Amino acid sequence: MSSNEQSIRGQIVDIHQQRIFPGEVIFKDGKIEMIRPSSSDSIPADRYILPGFIDAHVHIESSLLVPSEFARLAVAHGTVATISDPHEIANVCGMAGVEFMIENGNQVPFKFHFGAPSCVPATIFETAGATITVDDVRALLARPEVNYLSEMMNFPGVLYADKEVLQKIETAKAAGKPIDGHAPGLRGEEAQRYIDAGISTDHECFTYEEAKDKIERGMKILIREGSAAKNFDALIELLRDYPEQIMFCSDDKHPDSLLEGHINQLCARAIAKEIPLFHVLRAACINPAVHYSMRAGQLREGDPADLIVVQDLSQFEVTETYIDGQIVFSNGVTHIDPAPVNPINQFNTTPIRESDLITNADHPLSTYPVIGALDGQLITEPILEQPTILNGQLVSDTARDILKIVVVNRYHTAPPAIAFIKNFGLTRGALASSVAHDSHNIVAVGCDDESICRAVNAVIENDGGLSAVNEGHDHILALPVAGLMSASDGFEIAKQYTQLDRFVKDELGSGLRAPFMTLSFMALLVIPHVKLSDKGLFDGDRFKFF
Repeated sequence: MSSNEQSIRGQIVDIHQQRIFPGEVIFKDGKIEMIRPSSSDSIPADRYILPGFIDAHVHIESSLLVPSEFARLAVAHGTVATISDPHEIANVCGMAGVEFMIENGNQVPFKFHFGAPSCVPATIFETAGATITVDDVRALLARPEVNYLSEMMNFPGVLYADKEVLQKIETAKAAGKPIDGHAPGLRGEEAQRYIDAGISTDHECFTYEEAKDKIERGMKILIREGSAAKNFDALIELLRDYPEQIMFCSDDKHPDSLLEGHINQLCARAIAKEIPLFHVLRAACINPAVHYSMRAGQLREGDPADLIVVQDLSQFEVTETYIDGQIVFSNGVTHIDPAPVNPINQFNTTPIRESDLITNADHPLSTYPVIGALDGQLITEPILEQPTILNGQLVSDTARDILKIVVVNRYHTAPPAIAFIKNFGLTRGALASSVAHDSHNIVAVGCDDESICRAVNAVIENDGGLSAVNEGHDHILALPVAGLMSASDGFEIAKQYTQLDRFVKDELGSGLRAPFMTLSFMALLVIPHVKLSDKGLFDGDRFKFF
């Protein structure tokens, strides 16, 4: 073996041929030169060699980490590549934000495959920081780091032939790159029209029937399990019958969740449900690589040496991760060095006052539209509730779990938009966040105006972040990169986030699994049924304000 050749030995898992055999993988200059069977006597039985795992749709920004730090956590779970939609930072900083993600990701040995954001801003019913035009999309798709047109959230624009929407789709087709979808609840003839436009995937299905309908119409379905949206249990049985049309993704994953696991966790859960092993591994390792023409290897001679070693094929505990033949994780240690970060941001608002949050009951109200948050879902329920009025003002009512929610424009000073939300579970204090999909204004929920004001102003004073306050205790996790991400060590940020999350649950009383992640989607107008933008309460079914 020459000086720059390397080899690893173990039970080789050949997903394409659906076989497992003892052997040796020899690689040189980042490529697999040979896969050689060996005598089983000389190969450990608890050392399985697989292609690396792929997250088929993720917004890196939701990890609160820049791409280089995301990679340092992800490789510990055998993830070697992602299909990454940068539309969060694009909504804040435009093309400069996308450029930041590409440049930062290029500094580490990890295979980020970015998309060209298709819907910036997501709607005309909110204030965003930037616009991505058809010409911008064309320029991005010409870059080798950009593999696809990111999720086409404006499915009404597809169905009703919006000129700009169709131009972006045609630009992707001309570039020969796939188009990601986003069409929650869309079925039947309308789903067919959406697919016929050229859109090839969807990660927003929340029922088995919806996903099956789209698969049978030719779509690829991404089974999503993130920090807030959890669709694995509803959809996983599809993998039993449609192994070539399923992929795994996280979509939005906070750092504490990423610290615990990634796509490897979904593999373990699928095996526990007795889904065939090679179906599971095809979804986790092969299907994304093929669909998106990724630069990730598939454990074949001539492929990039993107390999992982796991202890077994049930829990998928990763012991080693290689990317282009370079070992990036082993013995519980990440071997990717932190990369330098030059923060980019856009935060132009001024602190609010408690008086800005007063909501007068100008006339008698029998019922009032309230956002019904659902734990583990991005969709919300429209609820009509009798408002609680105190001294002529609409106020939070912790006894009924109906709390005030506000959205504050971060791009210029403007009056807050105010509504009410149910099922957040706070009994005291407030929390706020500048991570508020998709325009990333400041969203806050709380039990009283004073607490909400403090929480919002803590975010403003730090040019972005997550905050939680209660009776004189103010906690902030600063996010100076676009108000979405930290430039600090990812493992430390995961620790800080875990402490903040625990404070919200233990001290403020929330029973939600991921309170900040749930909060971040309460301003996402393209997900039904009722949300709040900086311009007012929005009916996602009629696509208009209340």
